[in-house]
Amino acid sequence: VAVLHAVGQRHVRSTGGILVSVESATRPCPVCGGVMHVQKTLRRHGVTLEHGPFVARETTRVCAAGCRKDGALVTERAEVLTSRLPPKGTVGYDVIVFVGLARFVEHRQREEIRAALAQRGIDLSAGEISVLCRRFLAYLEALHETRSPELRAVLEQDGGWPLHVDATGEDGRGTLLVVLAGWRRWVLGAWKVPTERAEVILPRLRGVVSRFGAPCAIMRDLGRAVTEACEDLVAELEHDIPILACHLHFLKDVGGDLLGDAHDQLRALLRRFKLKSALRAIARDLGRALGTGIAQARRGVIDWQARSDQGHVLPDGRAGLASVRAIAQWVLDYHADGNDQGVPFELPYLDLHDRCRAACRAADAFLRRPPADVRVRKALARLRRILHPVESQVPFEKVARTLRARAAIFAELRDALRLRPKPTGRNATGSPLLTLEQATAELRDVEAAVAALTTALVERRPERGPAQDERQAIDIVLAHLKRHGARLFGHAIELPASVGGGIRLVERTNNCLEGLFDDMKRGER
Repeated sequence: VAVLHAVGQRHVRSTGGILVSVESATRPCPVCGGVMHVQKTLRRHGVTLEHGPFVARETTRVCAAGCRKDGALVTERAEVLTSRLPPKGTVGYDVIVFVGLARFVEHRQREEIRAALAQRGIDLSAGEISVLCRRFLAYLEALHETRSPELRAVLEQDGGWPLHVDATGEDGRGTLLVVLAGWRRWVLGAWKVPTERAEVILPRLRGVVSRFGAPCAIMRDLGRAVTEACEDLVAELEHDIPILACHLHFLKDVGGDLLGDAHDQLRALLRRFKLKSALRAIARDLGRALGTGIAQARRGVIDWQARSDQGHVLPDGRAGLASVRAIAQWVLDYHADGNDQGVPFELPYLDLHDRCRAACRAADAFLRRPPADVRVRKALARLRRILHPVESQVPFEKVARTLRARAAIFAELRDALRLRPKPTGRNATGSPLLTLEQATAELRDVEAAVAALTTALVERRPERGPAQDERQAIDIVLAHLKRHGARLFGHAIELPASVGGGIRLVERTNNCLEGLFDDMKRGER
């Protein structure tokens, strides 16, 4: 009964099948002031959220004297219809907005949008939903360009705007170039570009500047194309606009050159000896051996861990097998030592190497006083054989020692720049939320720390002798500092007197754009 009642209510409110006459009020010709005659009357189908599906009989008028405006006859159509339906279209503007918001803001699929519209009495195909999505973007872009004077006035009231520019891309989907006003977090321009080249990027930057005015600063990554485009733009504008390099991209660039090769070598070694697959195999075999008694074995492991008087002795029985299995699983859980930021901000295969070494030492200690249970003793010996290659001086320890020494130099640079993982209640650099005075002081401290580190690295650099790798590592860091050091600082922007003066800081990273890209891709997934 409730369903029938709801269907009946929709039928009562629906305008489907109803013929509506629409006609504008009679007004004189806007050109000559003469009479407007009826040109034609036609039927037009339409559908809106406001009214549902309907058929309108529209009367169109033209100037009796044949006046023309912009090369066409002066025509007058019913405003009540033109304000709701696009030219030569049947789907109303409110439906287009509903579809666009559902698709690009709520990230809903086409069938979900169709179902939501069907509940409102509007039946559209999946193909029509896709067409409306593209039309929504076209209208939004046109609206954005039309309202650029108002947006520009707001940005000028802020004392200017820092231009953040970055690009993202995925295989087979091209490159998305985005320009963002940093202080307002407004996307001022976004384009699908065929390739990330300076001659492609520069015209887009010119278009943004022509609509919204010259920026007070530019924050960019370290890519050659973006760098050249930004420098050419500033040269054309002939303004003293600071071009800043993103600290996070700088660290990634240094870390990739400093740690990438050694980390790849360690990963190749671990894969060559098939350590992870062997550890998974022993964990799987021991799990099958425990069978349905795994819960009891787990309690036995917990009781054994709680004891403090047993020394390095494994328990017998199921608890011993579960203990060996737990050691293998602990090694496989090496990602827990990382921070989910990827190389170079974490070194997962160095973490795996270190856990293998720790488990190897534990197995040696337990084998000195081998358990009485033969099955436990065999499982422990098998685990020890799997981990044995990691103890080798060549090749494992040599690569790990090199990687660890380089990671220490990278940590010094990271400490100087004060970029750390972002916990709750902190800003994009990982520092606590600061006042303007504190942030300005921190910038000065960071600049002084980078200068001090540069001096220290020059003094520590060995000129000759066996420390070849240390010399190469220091040279990599110094080369990056020499190339990009002039663009790492200058974030304090003086505001014009028309907005009250003072200073305002530009962010040290492009994280505002990186976060936008992450949110967009997460929504699509």
